[in-house]
Amino acid sequence: MTWLLAALRSAVFYVLFYGGSALMVVASVVAVVAQRRWLGPIVERWGYWHLWCVRNLLGIEVVLDGALPDGPVLIAVKHESFFEAIDTPRLFTLPAVFAKQELFAIPGWGYSARTYGLIPVARDKGAKTLRAMLALAKQRVDEGRPLVIFPEGTRVAHGTRPPLQAGFAGLYKLLRLPVVPIAVDSGAAYHHLVKRPGRITYKVGAKIPAGLPREEIEAQVHAAINILNPDRPDPGPSHP
Repeated sequence: MTWLLAALRSAVFYVLFYGGSALMVVASVVAVVAQRRWLGPIVERWGYWHLWCVRNLLGIEVVLDGALPDGPVLIAVKHESFFEAIDTPRLFTLPAVFAKQELFAIPGWGYSARTYGLIPVARDKGAKTLRAMLALAKQRVDEGRPLVIFPEGTRVAHGTRPPLQAGFAGLYKLLRLPVVPIAVDSGAAYHHLVKRPGRITYKVGAKIPAGLPREEIEAQVHAAINILNPDRPDPGPSHP
């Protein structure tokens, strides 16, 4: 009976959230063409629409432990589900998120995402692409915007602690920004076809200064984003 109720709630969530998202993608494209100043508020409202659906349709409580950063800083977030990716425009002011290149091929969404200021990440595309990505990131920093990165590179199973992708330390070094690590445990409730009632917690770590050696920044970030799963095996940060 409990599973059936969760399945019904999830079905309603998919219809309402993704139906509303489709309308907001259309609105964002219109904003890009007509009034670009509307784009930021539309994207932010999408994040709040998602939060409303998560709380009221799925029965998931969202808890924030700590003060969120703002302005030019590199924010490293644990990535267990789509939840935290969708939630970023609600959490931060005009966040510039490092996102997989493939996402920008989505009709409408990709066009709006580029205009909004997301940064495409094309893995294994050579030095020219890396320079272009870095130039975009520095432009967002000059605009006073926070940069958001998922340093594990992709979604990972709840409770696991994989090594960080090698590119994270390179960006940290080149951007010369402090890092704020954020742990999130969304996978247990959200990363299922049938989503489960429960709680998702964000835990904001202490700001880590710029300029640390690679081994130190990787170790500190890896520990901080995994603090909500302290009893799991820890393979440690990655090295080439």
